Formats: sequence, C-alpha cells, structure tokens
Amino acid sequence: MVTQRPNVLLADDHVMVLDAFQRLLEPYCNIVGKVTDGRALLELAPRLKPDVVVVDIGMPVLNGLEAARQLKAAMPQVKLIVLTMNEDPDVANEAISAGASAYLLKTSAASELLLAIESVLRGKSYFTPQIARGIEEALIRDPWRKKRKKELTPRQREVLQLLAEGRTMKEVADILHMTPRTVAFHKYRIMDLLGLKSTAELVQFAIKHHMV
Repeated sequence: MVTQRPNVLLADDHVMVLDAFQRLLEPYCNIVGKVTDGRALLELAPRLKPDVVVVDIGMPVLNGLEAARQLKAAMPQVKLIVLTMNEDPDVANEAISAGASAYLLKTSAASELLLAIESVLRGKSYFTPQIARGIEEALIRDPWRKKRKKELTPRQREVLQLLAEGRTMKEVADILHMTPRTVAFHKYRIMDLLGLKSTAELVQFAIKHHMV
C-alpha cells in the first residue's frame, strides 16, 4: 500500500459485506465511514473527505452509478472504486463514464481491492482481469459512449429510481425535499423524454439500465 494510510469510505447495501471490507482494509486504511445507500454517501462524503470511495452499484434510494456521478462532480479529487457482482462490460463502461477509476468484481480475490486502492491513489486505473477485455471490446463497439450526453438530468434519474423501487409520489417528495406535484412533473417529463407509456414501462427501463 501507499506510505500514508488513505481515508476510505465504504458504500454497500449489505451490512455484512461492509463489515467484511472493513476488516480487510483496516490494517492498511482509515475507514472513515460506512453507508448503505447512495444518498447517504452523497451526504456524508463532503464531511468525511475520503481519499477513496468503494461503492457497489445496486443500492436503494440512489444507485451506485448515479451516486458516483454526482459525487465525482462535487468532489473531483476523490478516487472511486466500483466493487460489484455485475460482470456486464457495458455497465463497467458506464461506471468509468461516471468517474470510476477502478472496477472490481466481488468474486475477485480480496487482495485485488488493496491493489486497486494503491493503483488509484497513484493516479492509475484498475480493472479486474475478468472483465478488462470486455470493457475494451464494448468501447470498440461504441467508441462515443463516454462522450454521449445523457438524456435525463441527475434529478430525473433520482426520481426514476425511487419510483421504480415502488415508492409513492409522497415518499419520493419527502426523500428529495420537493412537492408531490413536482415529482409528478418529473415523472411525466421522464416518460415523455423516453417515449414510455406507463409506470410499468418506467420500471422496466430502470431495471434494464441497472438503476434498481
């Protein structure tokens, strides 16, 4: 590991996984916090000022990809490591587009996480060998992926995920600190932008794009 112990913030919706990562990393890193959803990550990170954030993709309230995207915009100096079960190279490229410097699978050796932390702190990238080739092939198939502007705004993606999780308009409004009428406006704007006709199609879109 690097000479100075880095400050690391862990984000995963499984408490047992968080505890396991903490035990693994504590001899080498300062674990400054653990969170179980993307919104908590965005709230805590500015206060805790981690050097590295290790984040899962599939988290409630706000998924890891969207949380990573917003966190990198707010704290460009932070190093993001995505640690997930998802082996889809297109998702890995989405994570890279969101600002991740490393992409690891939870089935990888524990030593890989330590190697990834060391790599990103040295300004390098790290991708688990199991998917590195797939990432390259996905970029060859779609070389403009990283530059393509997203259709939905960050707020629209937040609303979409929460609705797809089955939350009511009022629940979404309470979480995002807005009125139910504003949530409804966002919902129908999203459906119009994406050409969706029903809430069921909205949910299907969110699932297909790994938002829930």
